[in-house]
Amino acid sequence: MIEIIIGYILDLIIGDPQNPYHPIRGVGKVAKFSENVFRKLFKKHLKLAGAITWITVVLIIFFINFIIIKLLGRISPYVAIAYEAIAIYFCLSTKALKVEGLKVIRYLKEENIDKARHQLSYIVGRDTDKLDEEGITRAVIETVAENMSDGIIAPLFFAGIGGVPLIFAYKAVNTMDSMFGYKNDKYMDFGYFPAKLDDVFNYIPARLSAYLIIISAFLLRLDYKNAFKIYNRDKSNHTSPNSAHPESAVAGALDIRLGGANYYFGKLVKKPEIGDGIKKITVDSVDMVNKILYLSSFLGVILACSISIIIEVI
Repeated sequence: MIEIIIGYILDLIIGDPQNPYHPIRGVGKVAKFSENVFRKLFKKHLKLAGAITWITVVLIIFFINFIIIKLLGRISPYVAIAYEAIAIYFCLSTKALKVEGLKVIRYLKEENIDKARHQLSYIVGRDTDKLDEEGITRAVIETVAENMSDGIIAPLFFAGIGGVPLIFAYKAVNTMDSMFGYKNDKYMDFGYFPAKLDDVFNYIPARLSAYLIIISAFLLRLDYKNAFKIYNRDKSNHTSPNSAHPESAVAGALDIRLGGANYYFGKLVKKPEIGDGIKKITVDSVDMVNKILYLSSFLGVILACSISIIIEVI
């Protein structure tokens, strides 16, 4: 429990360090190496290659952390606690989500829409070169809302269940989805299982995130009743089985509309809309979603610590 709290506090204070030695980048390197090996071994069975890659990487990452903690624990329990706290910190993205979104909004406030579009392109997959101010702001809110689950609540949830080995195993699952979960010629088959299993791992956290957002809306005196209504109505309005859960709760809490059509690589992709659009999306909407972000993450820490206590008691 103490490791979760310290890791969360470090995340709030320091944020995500951008350096080549970030441990999640190490996870990516293990995944890439495994991909190369199993692609060669199973050239004619790429779905099988992807499944074996997934299993191999998850087990390697889990047991590396398990062994490290056991060895450090023999040196000193305090050294092991310090390692676990720092490891958990590296797996959380609370401050990073806020900071990356505000980088975009800063340019909008300076009325420099071209720089805002360019900055946005670093954090979203859609085409940004023709977005207006509302489209840019909507994209920021959607990014923050969607990533509350896999960037904060899911890691906390798995840390509560299984500590650092399980939180890193989850980050391996999430990383492989980001690397292999593309529906193109290269990854259509190889990435099939990594993408599907990422959906499985995020199934519970996505739904927990939505309810934490609704509770946060209540505590912040936002429209929590509408958040609950829109969540129940629009939680399936997405190609992903999980993404619309936190997005719909946020849309309802702020009385705005998310989703809809966007361009990807010059092609118009029509997606379902989320929310009723009672209010217009403005830069102030980003300030409110950041308040929801921080309060939901705090509630997520309480939840993770509670899970940890229950498991220890059992």
